[in-house]
Amino acid sequence: MQSRIQSGKFKGKKLFLPDFQTTRSTKNRVKACVFSVLRDELKDKIFIEVFGGSGAMGFEALSNEALGCFIIEKDEKAYKIALKNATLLNAAKATVLRGDSFELLPKLLKDLRGESVVAYFDPPLDIRANFEGIYERIFDLILALQDFSLFIIEHNSSVNMPEILGKFKLFKFKKFGKTSLSFYR
Repeated sequence: MQSRIQSGKFKGKKLFLPDFQTTRSTKNRVKACVFSVLRDELKDKIFIEVFGGSGAMGFEALSNEALGCFIIEKDEKAYKIALKNATLLNAAKATVLRGDSFELLPKLLKDLRGESVVAYFDPPLDIRANFEGIYERIFDLILALQDFSLFIIEHNSSVNMPEILGKFKLFKFKKFGKTSLSFYR
């Protein structure tokens, strides 16, 4: 399966997607919304795609002038596809990491201390085992780290996101049927 970069310097470039049995790719209209909101804010920031899948959001961020991107993915097949996509795009500013996002993100942010970071959380929802309580775990992680300029959570529309999360306030919410986006700054 394939997708395309929608905007920026890589616009139209093809990306490979992993099997939908193990991952769930962000829909094009959701991706378009994210980068419509972020486009002017990426130039001096590092973008981290948490639960990265194919890396499509990270590569879209690079295409829209992010300083660099990190893609964290646990599933081996999806990780290999993200690496393949980085190679196809010749994306030298992309780093694909394999492992548990809850373990790697704190280490990565420690290494990036002093950088302005945008994080995109797109958890696998009900697809994988052991992801019960995923949103609460993400909230706890964000509260423990607090090292973001802003972050976005792609989530099931049936889940109510908090208005305030530590020092962060919800500044935009968009619903796309069963999927919603919550933006925090």
